[in-house]
Amino acid sequence: MRLRASIDKAMQYLVITLMSVLVIDVLWQVASRYLFKTPSSFTDELAGFLLIWVGLAGAAYATGTKQHLAIDLLLQKSSGKKKRTLEVIINCCIILFALAVMVVGGTWLVVSRFILGQVSAALEIPLGYVYLIVPISGALIIYYCLDDIFRGKTEISQ
Repeated sequence: MRLRASIDKAMQYLVITLMSVLVIDVLWQVASRYLFKTPSSFTDELAGFLLIWVGLAGAAYATGTKQHLAIDLLLQKSSGKKKRTLEVIINCCIILFALAVMVVGGTWLVVSRFILGQVSAALEIPLGYVYLIVPISGALIIYYCLDDIFRGKTEISQ
């Protein structure tokens, strides 16, 4: 429980920080383009990269706090042992997706970008760093689902 609370707090601060930087970046982009008439060359690319990080870190955080979108019609109609079984099955499906697509696929994406030496056009940073959030987010989603299964806390909050 203490580990989960620490991860939740870290994710909360990460998403808040990323979102704040994204807002400042977009405001600077608008100001430099329309007020100063000299558009900044890096703000568009940075906004795209920050959006990737905000979206995926936010998805992991939402999974951990049970605030993600869910179609829970079957869960609402179930009760007792059937409901608990269905919750475990749903979490296992999420784990399989996160493992196959986000952790394995995301790790391949990150490693291949580093091997190929791809860098972003304006910021000139290795694209592996940009995509690093994919396997990290997948691992966090897996952690949250496993924690929910073993603690018996799988019900989606209303």
